[in-house]
Formats: sequence, C-alpha cells, structure tokens
Amino acid sequence: MTASTEATEAWYLALLGFAEHFRTSSPPKTRLCVHCPQAVFQFQPPPRVEARTQLQLGSVLHRHTKNSELAQTHLEKGVIIRTTNKTTTASDGAKAKRGSPSADAMWDYHGKLAGKPNPEGVTQGFFPSAAGHTLPGCWAGTGVCVCPTTGENNLNPIPRAAFKSVKPCLKQLQECMQTISTLQDDEILPNNPAALFHWLPKEHMCVLVYLVTVMHSMQAGYLKKAQKYTDKALMQLEKLKMLDNSPILSTFQVILLEHIIMCRLVTGHKATALQEISQFCQLCQQSPRLFTNHAAQLHTLLGLYCISVNCMDIAEAQFTAALQLTTHQELWTFIVTNLASVYIREGNRHQELYSLLERINPDHNFPVSSHCLRAAAFYIRGLLSFFQGRYNEAKRFLRETLKMSNVEDLNWLTACSLVLLGHIFFDLGNHRESNNMASKIPDMSVQLWSSALLKDPNKACGNTMEAHKAAQMHQNFSQQLLQDHIAACSFPEHNLISWTDSLPLVQFQPQNGPTTGLASLL
Repeated sequence: MTASTEATEAWYLALLGFAEHFRTSSPPKTRLCVHCPQAVFQFQPPPRVEARTQLQLGSVLHRHTKNSELAQTHLEKGVIIRTTNKTTTASDGAKAKRGSPSADAMWDYHGKLAGKPNPEGVTQGFFPSAAGHTLPGCWAGTGVCVCPTTGENNLNPIPRAAFKSVKPCLKQLQECMQTISTLQDDEILPNNPAALFHWLPKEHMCVLVYLVTVMHSMQAGYLKKAQKYTDKALMQLEKLKMLDNSPILSTFQVILLEHIIMCRLVTGHKATALQEISQFCQLCQQSPRLFTNHAAQLHTLLGLYCISVNCMDIAEAQFTAALQLTTHQELWTFIVTNLASVYIREGNRHQELYSLLERINPDHNFPVSSHCLRAAAFYIRGLLSFFQGRYNEAKRFLRETLKMSNVEDLNWLTACSLVLLGHIFFDLGNHRESNNMASKIPDMSVQLWSSALLKDPNKACGNTMEAHKAAQMHQNFSQQLLQDHIAACSFPEHNLISWTDSLPLVQFQPQNGPTTGLASLL
C-alpha cells in the first residue's frame, strides 16, 4: 500500500467512524451523519472510494430521510463510477453481500435503475451490519398437514436441484462456523482495516447457521434434527438477548418458532405447539415491526393448529385472515394449498374448492417456481381424487408427487403419498401392494396413519400376527393423539383460535374442557 493510499484510507475511515457515531446517537443525528460522507468529496478521492461513498450516501438518504430523488442521484452516480472506472476488485466481489443497506436501496430503486449494471461491489454497505434488514413477510415455511414439506423461505425461486446440492454447502457452512466460534476476535482481523466487513457478529451468525439448518431439516422431513437445532438456537438466543437487544435476534426467534410450531404439529404435539404460538404472540406484542412482518404467518400457524384439532370452520377463518395480510406469492400458495385441504375434509365446499384448485393447478400456470409447493399441489389433487373414488386419476397425481419429492428428498411428502397410495391399492383389492406401500414409511410421525392401513391388508392376506401388531400400534398412537388433543384444547391459549384481526392480547380465560369433536380424528 502506498503512502497516499494509506492517507486516503485513514481520513476515509475517520469520516466513516464519525458518521456511524452520529447515526447511532440517541436520538440519531442524521444531518451530521450525512455531512460526513459529503466531506469525502472535498478530498477528491480515487474512483473506488468515490463510488463507494456515493452508494453509502445514497443509502443513508434513502433510509433516514425523505429526499428520495437525491438518494437516487447518489446511487446512480455510484453505479456509473464503478462501471466506467472498473473499480470493482476481486476482494470487493468476495465481500459483497445482498443484505447491505446500499444494496437494499439499489434494489428499492430497481425500476428506475433498470438496465443499468449492478456491479458486485455495489453491496459493500455503508453501515454493513445486517441487523434490522430482515425482509418483511418472510415465510420460512416447510409446511405441515397436507403439504408438510412445502415452500422454502424468503421469496427466492429455487432451481430443481438446489435442495440436494445445498447439503455439502450447509455442512461446509457449519464446519466454518465451528472454526470461527473457537477463534478470538483478534485472530480473524484482516491486515487492512478498510477490508473489515462484519455482516453479522459471529454470535449472531451462529444462530443464523442453526436457523438455516432447521429450515433444511424441516424441508427434508428430518424432524428430530430440526427440533435439536431449534433447541440449540433458542438457548443461544436467550443468552444473547440478556446482553443485546438487537431487533434481528427477535426476528430469528420468531422464524425459529414458526418452524418448531409446524414441527410439533406434524409430530402430534399440539399442546406444546400451542404454548409456542403463545410465545410468538408475546414477541409480536413487544414489537409492532415483528407483528407487521409476521402477522400472516401467525394466522397461518393458527390455521394449521385448528386443522390438527378438527376446527375446520375456524381454520378457514384463520387462513382467510392470513391471505388478506400477505402479498408474497409463495406464502399465498402455501395458505391456499392448506385451505383447499380444509374444503376437502369438509366435503361440502365444492365451488370454493374448485376455484382454489384452479389457481394452484400444478399442470399449468402454477403461481410460483417452488418445486416443493408444486409437489404439494399434486398431492392435494391426488387426495381429492381419492375421496371422490377416481383412483386412476389419484394414482397419477400421487406418482407426480413422488417423482418430484424424490428429486428433492422431500421425505415427509413422500411418506404421505405412499400411505395414500396404499389406501388406494387396498380399496382396489390389491392387498399385497397396499401392504408394501405402507411398510416403506420412513418417518415415525406418519405411523398413526400407516398403522391403520397395515392392519386391514395384513388381515386380508392372512397375516394374523402382523395385523395384530398393526392394530396395537394404531391403538397406542390413537391414545397419544387423544390425550394431546384434550390437553391442547383445555389450555387457555386455545382461545387464540378466535382471533382474526388486530393484535391478540395474550391474556387468556381458562376453559372447562375441549370444544372440538374427537371421533373424526381417530
């Protein structure tokens, strides 16, 4: 590094430090914060520094003032300087992060900047901490009930092979995080202070890695693994929140709760899920921002809980409320898919059901690119055809589900499809094939359903011992489900299912007992 370059870095970093000081003051001193990057131009900086400063200044104006035109001007200048002077270096590209404020501001202006180059280095943010930059409306959804492995998070289209290919990357990420967590801070500082770029503190990054692992585990149907890493992440969060009230920690906590609640519902732990939905509500009460960003998800979770306790009319109300609160296509599709399952179970909502199915037709014009949601839509079609006695059509839809599920290792959706195919074969008189399908279920959480199927084909095939074993298994699971159902419906938090507007007050009146029917569940 030359002497002139060192001097440039010195005054540049000093002005950045002043700007950050003014931004984080209480109250923030936005005018003084803006003056600091403006002062950089008085030094006639080199193109690389000038471009970065233009982007930084545009980001501050965009996020902390109402002067959108001036913000746009600075952002455009930054892009032009970087492009014409080829100021983006390899190190800039390596450090680029989509979550930085400059990048977020650029994307907010994507319509006005359409056609202009988007250099990798644009995302080297002014204040590069990711806290507070979580996207509203994130649905870190893996689904439950009839589409238990649907819908990856955060609105990004996913190529068909992405889910399987992410496994080695996720393992490498976990190993990298383990290494970083054992290092002291002074062991990982770069030689050049200007290259110091903290996307997240390593403690926050540790929680984020847990969260990504939970998402992946839920989508693949590895529910025990999802619960294990959720517990680790929540423990880490509790420790961090005692020392740090960063908003991103609460966002992480809410997304983790979204996943673990679905996991509880899938595995038949409704009472625990209800307690965690209550925690979700309490977090939203503490932060209007969280409630604004996650109200649709909260209604969706309540709808899924209502399905699990056979409150179909209330489930419909919850899903309807969720649809009114979201504009995100993947979450919308996930909700509609589950609402269709409610109409199928009610059996008398034909007009509404066919209207929904037309909007999530997996054969053409499917509304999102999600491989998982499309597989779930095929499953819903197969379920409807099964109940209508159109077995050949049901088999076609379910085989499409299996084909797509096998491509992406969607084990839970595979399991549900195999059980339903087993029922179809049994109804068609093919008892041996029915027995083979049911015995392939890899996940114990599907065994209640599969045990009912195993009992009858074994009995029909003369396998008395196997039939008796399946009947005993079914009885055991039925008792567990019944006890959990009674416990969940007796909790005062069960009254949350009646909330469909504004923010629910987490103050509950105890009930005398369950208010929903049990016979149809067993």
